[in-house]
Amino acid sequence: MSKLWGGRFEGGLDPFFERFNRSLPFDRRLVDEDITGSIAWARALGGAGVLEQGEVDQLAQALEQLREELSNDPQRVARAPDEDVHSFVERELLQSLGVLARKLHTGRSRNDQVATDLKLWLKRHVAELDGWLAGLAGALVELAEKTAELPLPGYTHLQRAQPMRLAHHLLAYVEMLARDRGRLDDAHRRMGECPLGAGALATTTFAIDREATARALGFEAGPMRNSLDAVSDRDFALELVFACVTVGQHLSRLCEELVLWASQEFAFVRLPEGYCSGSSIMPQKVNPDVPELVRAKVGRLTGDLVTLVMVGKALPLAYNKDLQESHEPLYDAASTAHECLHVMAGLVAGLEFDAAAMRHAVDRGHLGATEVADFLAARGIPFRRAHDVAGTLVRLAISRGVELSELSLEEYRALAPEFDDGVYTALDPVRAVDRRDVVGGPARGRVLAEIERLEEELRASL
Repeated sequence: MSKLWGGRFEGGLDPFFERFNRSLPFDRRLVDEDITGSIAWARALGGAGVLEQGEVDQLAQALEQLREELSNDPQRVARAPDEDVHSFVERELLQSLGVLARKLHTGRSRNDQVATDLKLWLKRHVAELDGWLAGLAGALVELAEKTAELPLPGYTHLQRAQPMRLAHHLLAYVEMLARDRGRLDDAHRRMGECPLGAGALATTTFAIDREATARALGFEAGPMRNSLDAVSDRDFALELVFACVTVGQHLSRLCEELVLWASQEFAFVRLPEGYCSGSSIMPQKVNPDVPELVRAKVGRLTGDLVTLVMVGKALPLAYNKDLQESHEPLYDAASTAHECLHVMAGLVAGLEFDAAAMRHAVDRGHLGATEVADFLAARGIPFRRAHDVAGTLVRLAISRGVELSELSLEEYRALAPEFDDGVYTALDPVRAVDRRDVVGGPARGRVLAEIERLEEELRASL
């Protein structure tokens, strides 16, 4: 195949290097964006007087025809022998238009071309990722609404800590996903500057209207202001992949809890069988494959991020071929995050919780110890003293093999005469949760209000 850069070279490439250097196997994903950018560039050349209007129309028509043909046969790009996606598009145009196709690259470099293609591709995929984040958040909110009355032990250090509502626990993940959406939105804003027209590194001598070209391509912030930065910047890729890593970390936390909760030791939840597998030797097994796989994906996403960081370190201005190595981890991270969000939304929608098992766990383990301390503090006892009394009562209950609610009032009053039979009401897990009626708390009214607020926000964001 002829190259876009072959005039300076006499001989052919080493066959192994040619395969090593070739990027079409992965940058073919950008073909639609390359066509879109090429149409905009043809019109920019027309506006600059480089092309006649008839030539602009022919190029735009041929490029749209190529787009339609590729939508009918997407594997056509994969079968092509070209070096990269830009070479593929130019060769296809050359076959349909002849010499006119060779005018399209006037004033343009593959450096500003690929930077533009990447940003256009990412802007589209950010919107898709945001949609899947909203979908998973919606599934969690819906599940919280269905389970609003269910108790759950709250944990610290994976030890039972205080009574909680399952819905409040689920909504914590909705807050994480909201921050993930915020990071995507922030990254999307910085994808709003257009590199096209920056050339190889020093723009062009032709009178290109870069402002109009940026608007035509949907770059809200206009053209990038420095041509050197425009062709060498990959911050936008780093930001997107970092956002994907954070999504992966949040999903991994949820997955870890689902793996634990689905075990017989917890038995809080049953996973939908359509998202599980069995054992090849143990017939009784229902394995939590989805949360285990998604839990592991954060390692893959982190590897993508580290690759991008290392590719971009210590690169002199402007473009360097190192940047070609930023493509594959970028595509992998976006695809991995998309798939994880998709499968998790389906899994969450099918979860079934065991209220009896969770209530049993809430009633065991002395989760009311803080309520005992607060009971005394509300009666004027310094909290540190109240804490010591509650701890002594826990030790007594453990030695007796009973829960705090099973100790006698006389045993309570022996340690602090301020106790009365109201302490047993304070130890009721549901009452204990509902007393935490402050912003961000798990009280029933607060949880229901949060569900309503989140439903409204999700509807408004879609």
